[in-house]
Amino acid sequence: MGIKDFFQKLKGEKKVMKGEATKDKTYSSENEFSTREETKQEFKRSVSKLFDVNQWTRMPGISSSFTLYSATGTKKKSKKPEMYDFIKIVLPGPVPENWVLVTDIKEKDNLAEFTVSPSKDPEERDKEQEIEHFFAEEASSTFRVEMRDRKIKASEIGKNEGINNQDHKAGQRVFVNTIVAEAGWAGVQKFQWKKLTDFLVHKIEIEEQEK
Repeated sequence: MGIKDFFQKLKGEKKVMKGEATKDKTYSSENEFSTREETKQEFKRSVSKLFDVNQWTRMPGISSSFTLYSATGTKKKSKKPEMYDFIKIVLPGPVPENWVLVTDIKEKDNLAEFTVSPSKDPEERDKEQEIEHFFAEEASSTFRVEMRDRKIKASEIGKNEGINNQDHKAGQRVFVNTIVAEAGWAGVQKFQWKKLTDFLVHKIEIEEQEK
């Protein structure tokens, strides 16, 4: 990277920290199987893992916790998210919880995915709410599994990831959101989503005694 490119990147990073620019990030994992029949069976298991959001919390090692809520703000025990459901994400460490809203779901023979965007806390309906997430509401994350020949690929596709540190939508979280978002881009986010994509293609599993 040349000097000019370095300063251009630094200038762009300053805009991101001020909430004036966004980033796109994608994390993915892939696994290849012996036969197409085995791949089809393992893909069914990948789809089951994808839609069982509550199970994500039980991945081995340090991880965020994920809890699925209905559109009315009550906890759900069912495995599959539905449109306008919410997911509460609690990151490791002393940081505020974060909420996302399910905005799209697709399921085909060779692909399954759902998309979420930052949202308000559905449990606090009686007050004027801010976006309870370190990213602004324009951001989105798509969680996807797809099958191609004898391979299964899992991806987390982040779009328009801008820091939620502007005006009333950030509330009292301006400073915290900036720190958490920057830390996420520096490595925490990569660690979490790479673990998830590895899990979705069966490179890591939940231990038997935890089931």
